[in-house]
Amino acid sequence: MASIKFPKGFLWGTSTAAAQIETASYHQWKGLKSDDGFIFDRTADHELRREEDAAIISRFGTLYRCGVDWSRLQRAPNMPFEEDVIKEYRDFFDDLRGRGMKIMFVLHHFTNPIWFEELGSWDNEKNIPFFLNYVHQCIDAFGDQVYLYNTFNEPGVYATNSFLMGNFPPKQKRFFKTIRVLKNMSRAHDLSYRILKEKDGEKWVGISKNNAWFEATNILGKPLAALADYFFVTWIADLFKEVDFIGLSYYAYIPLTPFPLTEVDTPGKLAAAGTPHDKMWGYRPEGFGHIMRRFYKKYQKPLIITENGMCTDDPAERVESIKDYLKVCKEVIDDGVDLRGYIHWSTFDNFEWSLGPTYRFGLMQTNFETMERVNTVAADFYEQVTKDNGFELEDEKIE
Repeated sequence: MASIKFPKGFLWGTSTAAAQIETASYHQWKGLKSDDGFIFDRTADHELRREEDAAIISRFGTLYRCGVDWSRLQRAPNMPFEEDVIKEYRDFFDDLRGRGMKIMFVLHHFTNPIWFEELGSWDNEKNIPFFLNYVHQCIDAFGDQVYLYNTFNEPGVYATNSFLMGNFPPKQKRFFKTIRVLKNMSRAHDLSYRILKEKDGEKWVGISKNNAWFEATNILGKPLAALADYFFVTWIADLFKEVDFIGLSYYAYIPLTPFPLTEVDTPGKLAAAGTPHDKMWGYRPEGFGHIMRRFYKKYQKPLIITENGMCTDDPAERVESIKDYLKVCKEVIDDGVDLRGYIHWSTFDNFEWSLGPTYRFGLMQTNFETMERVNTVAADFYEQVTKDNGFELEDEKIE
């Protein structure tokens, strides 16, 4: 039976974001009502289930990508971190490391302390030193436990949703503010990179860059598809070039008619057009390959897939998507792309930002009434992939 095998030493793991799995604290998302009617407050009780979650996380490879809640650690600008919160995270990281896991530490994943927001957030360049103070303290508090650093998670997604499209708090629609925000985050990334290399120099530092495949379905869509691709895939990436590795995330195929078709904003239109899709976007795994080849050719930096997955309620469908995406990963490796690892999003269902918890990406399902973690065939399948460093090509489809 034919099989797909990945290179020796290939990194496998899963990813989460602290705000999406911990009860909301002192950040700008607390109290937000999601599109599916839930309040961003109690998310997935991770802070109450750390030992249980560590056992789950350690099923999936040897690398866990995660962050900490900046707003719990630091209650005011330049204030020393809260010692009890440091201990809580350190104990969790030690538990993971004791189970054979390495930590990819994400410094910023969409959330800011309220005090940072009140000072103008990322639109105010005078706030950059406050973030750098946070970076310094993160190194002091957790540096000995970190394997890889990821400065910003998907800065393009954060900036465009917060300041251009109005989906994330502060829900603004201002193009030039979006540009300023991205440039300030770029500056913060460059300075953070230098701090991290000076203080913890042997560890790689990278960015996580979200990408989509924008494709025109007719002549009217071509200008907008080209513009979306240039801004989201090229221009934003060029702002964050000072890295040891490039983290890539990919979820979406977005056809333009000239208007973008997604299951979130134009439900039913993708199906009407005959385009495969999940609960959010068009589903075209080959676009993943285009993105990886493009980034490696341009930047010549090692790649790590920092997020990839499918929004679905069906674990069997998730299994098939993992197979589809990993086939593409193996193809690009065979073509000479230096792909070092694959991190699946996500370990278990969480609060999917402005959309809400009914948009599921977890290998493990979360019962949001009891917060129980429920095993699925997708969890079992991916666990076996990480153990075998690959999978059989002729496995029967799981029903």
